[in-house]
Amino acid sequence: MNEIKWNDRFNIGVDGIDKAHQRLFSIVGKLLNLNEDRNKQQHACREGIKYFKNYTLKHFAEEEAYMQSINYSEYGIHKSLHDNMCNNTLPALERELESQNYSVESVQHFLGICVGWLNGHIMIEDHAITGRTPNKWVHEPSEDEMVSLEKAIIQTLETLFRVKAEIVSLHYSGEDFSSGNALCYRLTYSVTEGKPIQAYLVYEDQMVLSMLNDILGKQIKRVDKTVTYAIKMLSQKFMDCLAAHFTLTNSYQLEKIDLMTFDQIARVLALEKQYPPYSLLFSTEKNGYFAFFVKC
Repeated sequence: MNEIKWNDRFNIGVDGIDKAHQRLFSIVGKLLNLNEDRNKQQHACREGIKYFKNYTLKHFAEEEAYMQSINYSEYGIHKSLHDNMCNNTLPALERELESQNYSVESVQHFLGICVGWLNGHIMIEDHAITGRTPNKWVHEPSEDEMVSLEKAIIQTLETLFRVKAEIVSLHYSGEDFSSGNALCYRLTYSVTEGKPIQAYLVYEDQMVLSMLNDILGKQIKRVDKTVTYAIKMLSQKFMDCLAAHFTLTNSYQLEKIDLMTFDQIARVLALEKQYPPYSLLFSTEKNGYFAFFVKC
């Protein structure tokens, strides 16, 4: 693979920040090349990823100092996005890398999440610093709300699917986390008062196959119509179980479930003026990724 070329569309107009972003993409480009070289892949990727993390932390601190120096009004929510990346996303990805001994697939997961996050964060949130775009993370749920939702999802995944999960991001914005394909469902609920609510569940294919293999005690090697219908019904049950945690079962009535592509899901998030307040990404132990978000 050739060296990644810097695209001027990423420039926000602040020299120090733009140079740091160029450096981050350069590091990612080198890691992509290393991951294609099996002889160098493990050790070099380990050291390269460590450097990427350290440089990211340094850049975040410098960017936050700049925002404070200009009294940026959205400093608090922007810093929370940095904190989420540092405290949740990077540690979860590192644990996956270690548990899979820096396999090609785990490095692809790491790079895919990081590239997607960097692209979305720079083009929306960083451009907002200089007024080029509006900030899309407008709503910031309370910490108690997010902790309760995170715990409820993790418990429901374990109870219903016998899958152990951990949080990767509390601010999922549509990054492509799937190394292969994903099954995506939109569940639309009518509400007694107010507009309908849509819940989106996104399962990486390997998670789906692993779950059904466990449920059926039979090796299933590909996602077919039987699999999509099974996960459709399980998704409805997932939402029923999740609603029970918050005593909402009588307030919402399911109207329909739509099967969607990952591209359609990403477009939903991209086209919205604001990101959903509840938008989370989880990794499941050796079983791939799972995303959940709610659009009101």
